Amino acid sequence: MLDRLRADVRAVKERDPAARSTFEVLLLYSGLHAIMLHRPAYWLYHHKHFFLARFISQYAKFRTGVEIHPGAKIGTGVFIDHGCGIVIGETAEVGDGCTLYQGVTLGGTGKDAGKRHPTLGKNVTVGSGAKVLGPFTIGDNSKIAAGAVVLKEIPPNATAVGVPAQVVKLDGVRVTQDLDQIHMPDPVGMEFSDLQKQLEVLSERVGRLEEENRTLREATQK
Repeated sequence: MLDRLRADVRAVKERDPAARSTFEVLLLYSGLHAIMLHRPAYWLYHHKHFFLARFISQYAKFRTGVEIHPGAKIGTGVFIDHGCGIVIGETAEVGDGCTLYQGVTLGGTGKDAGKRHPTLGKNVTVGSGAKVLGPFTIGDNSKIAAGAVVLKEIPPNATAVGVPAQVVKLDGVRVTQDLDQIHMPDPVGMEFSDLQKQLEVLSERVGRLEEENRTLREATQK
């Protein structure tokens, strides 16, 4: 536990230019406090002490503004910068050396059972306000831009931006693709279009059934 704490403090001091001393980091960094409180909550959760684990996680949320489900797996040397508004779901996994900025969500889509939340590899950076939603993996050393919405797997050593997020750099080389954020497909409109097509098919089937019914009645009356 102490080794993990030392690694977490070291991560803050290495990645935050504003951190001046270990004493300051231990006393004043809410992101570190959230991780410190998560460690015993995680242990309790995985030893079936669910109520006490949730109690600690909710206290941590009130105290730090960071909500980490006690079932989530948080690696060593993770840096939560500022922390306010971060949400990490039950089956999420955050690898060693990751950095999460304020407003990040590691959540689910509501469509999956069991493993519902993302897995971050080692040394992943997730920018402020980014949403990573679903049970897929973000590869080691990847970067997720601020405000991005990630809905699919991202390979290692990649940079992803946009809504929905697309890989724009891989292994340090820019990926050539059209990232028109203005004329992108509207997912809600696409859903309505699919519904309209299904309604047309159903309407056609109902029409055929009514016609068959009418023919059958006429034949019976004769």
